[in-house]
Amino acid sequence: MQFPESWLREFCNPPLSTAALADTLTMAGLEVEDLRPVAPPFDKVVVAKVLAVEKHPNADRLNVCRVDVGAEAPLSIVCGAPNVRAGIKVPCALVGAELPPAEVGGAPFQIKLGQLRGVESQGMLCSARELKLSEDHGGLLVLADDAPVGASIRTHLQLDDTLFTLKLTPNLAHCLSVYGIAREVSALTGAPLKLPSFPPVPATHDAKLPVRIEASDLCGRFSGRIVRGVDPQASTPAWMVERLARCGQRSVSALVDISNYVMFEFGRPSHIFDLDKIHGGLQVRWGRPGERLELLNGSTIEVDAAVGVIADELQVESLAGIMGGQATAVSDNTRNVYVEAAFWWPQAVAGRSRRYNFGTDAGHRFERGVDPAQTVEHIERITQLILDVCGGEAGPMDDQTLGLPERAPVSMRVDRASRVIGMPVTQAQCVGVFQRLELGCREEDGRVTVRPPSWRFDLQIEEDLIEEVIRVLGYSMLPDTPPLAPVTPRALSEARRGMHTLRHAMARLDYQETVNFSFVEERWEHDFAGNAGPIRLLNPIAAPLAVMRSSLIGSLVNVLRFNLARKAARVRVFEIGRVFLRDASVSDSDTSVAGVAQPLRLGGLAYGPSDELQWGASDRAIDFFDVKGDVEALLVPRQPRFVAAEHPALHPGRSARIELDGRAVGWVGELHPRWRQAYELPQAAVVFELDAQALTETRLPFYAPIPKQQAAVRDIALIVGESVTHEALMQAISAAPTGGVVRNARLFDVYRPKTPSADLRTHERSLAVRLELLDEQGTLTDERIDAAVKTVLDALSTRLGTRLRA
Repeated sequence: MQFPESWLREFCNPPLSTAALADTLTMAGLEVEDLRPVAPPFDKVVVAKVLAVEKHPNADRLNVCRVDVGAEAPLSIVCGAPNVRAGIKVPCALVGAELPPAEVGGAPFQIKLGQLRGVESQGMLCSARELKLSEDHGGLLVLADDAPVGASIRTHLQLDDTLFTLKLTPNLAHCLSVYGIAREVSALTGAPLKLPSFPPVPATHDAKLPVRIEASDLCGRFSGRIVRGVDPQASTPAWMVERLARCGQRSVSALVDISNYVMFEFGRPSHIFDLDKIHGGLQVRWGRPGERLELLNGSTIEVDAAVGVIADELQVESLAGIMGGQATAVSDNTRNVYVEAAFWWPQAVAGRSRRYNFGTDAGHRFERGVDPAQTVEHIERITQLILDVCGGEAGPMDDQTLGLPERAPVSMRVDRASRVIGMPVTQAQCVGVFQRLELGCREEDGRVTVRPPSWRFDLQIEEDLIEEVIRVLGYSMLPDTPPLAPVTPRALSEARRGMHTLRHAMARLDYQETVNFSFVEERWEHDFAGNAGPIRLLNPIAAPLAVMRSSLIGSLVNVLRFNLARKAARVRVFEIGRVFLRDASVSDSDTSVAGVAQPLRLGGLAYGPSDELQWGASDRAIDFFDVKGDVEALLVPRQPRFVAAEHPALHPGRSARIELDGRAVGWVGELHPRWRQAYELPQAAVVFELDAQALTETRLPFYAPIPKQQAAVRDIALIVGESVTHEALMQAISAAPTGGVVRNARLFDVYRPKTPSADLRTHERSLAVRLELLDEQGTLTDERIDAAVKTVLDALSTRLGTRLRA
């Protein structure tokens, strides 16, 4: 909600500075998000009248103007603006004036007495852009004919004003207008509130438009009147255009501007129909499947039975409470209009505009609740403005009331208010607050009962009244009371790691943390998780982000694409976040939703060179084994198993399931070539995703004495089939009955000949394994070492069919 301070002070003018007023609003729950001046500082700029315009003798595009600035004699000013002409009034910067800098941070532009192509110029005629009032640089800023010559332009245009931008929560619908905010300021400061008056406009004809309300659950009250003989091409008054602009609303036409002006003034959205384009009468009803409507924004929508509409005898003419239709929009040819203001039930408007991917000021207000009591008064205000600006003849008021919100009384216990607020409050204080807020109340012993007024849709339970009490009394009155409960830190078991420790571990592995939305594109779920039935959002913040993620891989790939678009050659990122899975065993609680499991996971992605650019090693692209090593380092001292398996997001031959103690805890692998091509990745990325719960579990270190004996090392070269895996080889060596002499085995070479030989046949390869042998009870002899090696070779031959390479 944006508005100028000067407009607010016309309704309520407390003795507070701008900063103090902003602080008062913020501390009362109406957060002032931004404060900025209407215009930057400048001086010596006055209203001037152009008396005469002559062509410059030495320049085709320049004019020499005689200008009256209210001084003893006119000034001669050289001007190149295309719209300069005799008789107009424009801003004139006098010699010595300092105008705003052309660029942010630049020096002010000073006006000096000088010559342009041999003709003296005694000032400068200004455009709105040169005064930083807008970005319009099409010519001079033309002022109203009644602008006083010689007056300061800051005074004439009220440029010493401040724009307030409020960030209002949904319960503050009554503050979505300048008058509504003024009513709050009056309650907060005690300053008098100027009550508006709405004198009835006399009817000069008896014409009425037939209106039939068919859906009382859509519209509770509908008011309207006909105004004949209007001039739609009349100019909107400058003061109205300026106020609309300072509320962030551009001027469209006089009739539209008047409707928008009253909406900002009193929070009442309304609509003005071209009466001659309405076929028969109007019907207020729910839409029917197949009906279509071209809206004022140019889009065409199809309505259904869940969308309220205003229709005539032939077609739908308006989206109820949201936007009018193009068919009955006012234009330059309009002569007769129908002014409508209604009360639309909030639940009948809420969410409808988001279905069609747009929002309007009217819908924003109606879905939060608009005062149903003053539709007639606000039409009187709109009618009077139309007559003043566009002329015409008003008809009688037509007001139909089917049902208005029933405000149930809300009771508040004074002692409970004291407990909730955290300081003692008296019943007199509570009653005083409610009276200042214009809330009618009834007192009982220790209890105050309030009947909410028609404009307060947010007062429904006792806590709502307690909030009103403390925000009006002032949060600054709350005592500084330290907590009485002891603060006892909870020591984390040494057998568990916290999330912060995992973040540090990933940072040590050269990964950077990212934070992404939990709602993602449905395509990501299908591509990277193989999830055909993701959990859908009822009201997504954007159309693409419509489902909850069940994997972190899609989010990480999106981060990679974001970085590649900004020329990042090497990307290593991770995220710790929740995923959302359907699980019927999960019950509803404070931390979960019934039927939805929300496990915490850690995902990582590596792309590009394995190392930063350096001279010590040649460039090498990241591969599966680099990231596999990162996963192993993350899980130390636990030793995971990597089992070849397929995953929807990963390359079928370069992916593995990660297991700990026989339990699957995650995946690692290269991104599938199909997704690499679909998401336009120049190289393959390697990703992993792990259960964060498994990562937090670790093993306590234990002491082992340093061996007193010397270890022996033997290398063996084995010929094995291509189907023999590294894991099977290591398991066979460990299972060999060597009496614990073989302490460790490590593969250090793999050899495949280019052509089959006598030793290595087709589909065979040579594996070189180093065995470490140690007996802590005594020194190993050559005989015992050879016997242990032979035992290993026999076990390998029996289990895997290996043979010793010659």
